Amino acid sequence: MAPEWAGKYARWVGTRASFVSTLLVGILAVITGLANIGAGFGGSVVVFGITVPGVVRQITAFTGTISGFLLLLSAFGLRRGLQAALYAVLALLPITVAQSVLQSTNRSIPLLTLSVVTFVLVLLNRRSFDRDLDVTTTQVAALSALAGSQAYGTIGTFTLREEHFDGVNTLLDAFYFSLVTGSTVGYGDITPRTAVGELFTLSMLVLTVSSFAAVAGVVLSPLIETRLSKALGRMTQQQLELLENHVLVLGYGDLTEPILEELSGQRTVVVVTPNEERARRLTERGYTAHTGDPSDEQTQRTARIETAAAVVTATNNDAEDALAILTARELNPDVTIVAAVTQRENADKLKRAGADTVISPISLGAHFLAESALGGENVEELERRLLGDASADTDGGSNAPSE
Repeated sequence: MAPEWAGKYARWVGTRASFVSTLLVGILAVITGLANIGAGFGGSVVVFGITVPGVVRQITAFTGTISGFLLLLSAFGLRRGLQAALYAVLALLPITVAQSVLQSTNRSIPLLTLSVVTFVLVLLNRRSFDRDLDVTTTQVAALSALAGSQAYGTIGTFTLREEHFDGVNTLLDAFYFSLVTGSTVGYGDITPRTAVGELFTLSMLVLTVSSFAAVAGVVLSPLIETRLSKALGRMTQQQLELLENHVLVLGYGDLTEPILEELSGQRTVVVVTPNEERARRLTERGYTAHTGDPSDEQTQRTARIETAAAVVTATNNDAEDALAILTARELNPDVTIVAAVTQRENADKLKRAGADTVISPISLGAHFLAESALGGENVEELERRLLGDASADTDGGSNAPSE
């Protein structure tokens, strides 16, 4: 029990604590920034001998809210163990501390304190976040197109401002016009006054709207993938990446449902079955299922065999169970493997395949029935205790042996 307890403790004070703490800082930064923006700032204050004007405090309250939203996104990156999220958090937390100091209000003190604690906590657990950010070529292309179209619109508008546009005086005005044009908001406060300006605006509109649409598709595609995966009885890549300390049930047999009922609420259970329809039905009932060959190496890797706490094989085919056990033992030599054998003579074979414990439900049931038929005492009581029946604990039962 000690190693398991130590592992749970390490997870809670490690990656999970870093995730939760960063999430709280992000929420608190947003709340603090909005509260300070709404309350306003009276005037200048002196911070460490430096006079901070009220307008600067107002700006830091606004930017603090933006930092809070970025921290919220980075927190979920930490939950996935991303190294990029680690760097983002370590960069944003000092900024949040500086913003809290510059705002100089009592509302900023909790944010300041929690930011410092979170920075130390994340820094201590930095080795836990080593996963590379998996960015697809489509995502890179979409984001590059958006950045390029905004740069084209901003630079072009600023260059043509004197002769072809009304209301553009600074680079910020040009960026503002490019952004509202690309988002199709179009307030009308900045307008082209010549044919050249109109033609440039049309070209900018085509480029920026297309890039916005491409980015929207990239953002929405994971949501669509989630819906399709659920309909097809498959887990999404994000769900698979979050699996940790789970019980992996390889295959589906007569004992699978009782196993799921026994483990429900105790551990995350992932059922791997080649039957797509069965996987979909399990998913609809709230269970975690993945479609694939239970004995296939890639399928077990996908189901995160390397982070599983235990593996259970309980199909009606001992040969298939043996193959699944062999693969699981090869991929994770330390995992606990429990197997149910259909034919009692195959128990030793499953042991040699790598199972730690092999149980024959048929032989066990037959033994109970035979004992009862021969007048064996306390058989029912033993069964109730094995099944966790509370009635077996009431006064020891009428057949309880006397001491």
